[in-house]
Amino acid sequence: MALNLTQKQEVVAELAEVAGKAHSLVAAEYVGLTVSQLTDMRKKARESGVFLKVAKNTLVSRAVENTDYAIVADELTGPLLYAFSQEDPGAAGRLIKEFAKSNDKLKPRLVSLGGQLYPGSHVEVLASLPTRDQALSMLLSVMVQPATQLVRLLSEPASQVTRVINAAGQAKAA
Repeated sequence: MALNLTQKQEVVAELAEVAGKAHSLVAAEYVGLTVSQLTDMRKKARESGVFLKVAKNTLVSRAVENTDYAIVADELTGPLLYAFSQEDPGAAGRLIKEFAKSNDKLKPRLVSLGGQLYPGSHVEVLASLPTRDQALSMLLSVMVQPATQLVRLLSEPASQVTRVINAAGQAKAA
């Protein structure tokens, strides 16, 4: 069904708002997917904080004009599905990668992150980015490690003395 001018403006405004806040974008070809498969994918997208939209490429080009994703405007050809990560940068990549494993008709076409354009094959790299919680736990483990090593270093002389006394006591008892 064709959209009138008002509806097109609403779609562009919605996409521009989402693109302005998004961390990453993945565009994928979806030709051949059934309605139930797309519905399942939309459900998973909502659960993982990904904005998923099928829209005309000209509308998407207009929506991303003044955002970090303006670089993708020239690459938008053919029927594409757009996935914007809203919570963490790798969410859209993980969604597309997981769904493409079981559906060979879904093919990542391009990835955009931090104002850079990458080919669809980089969806693997995007999907491997840690979530916010994983990144915080990695940072915490790096920060705690020096303190842990200092405690071990300071407690080692006392434990050595204890071992020597214990060995001497066992030698006298034998």
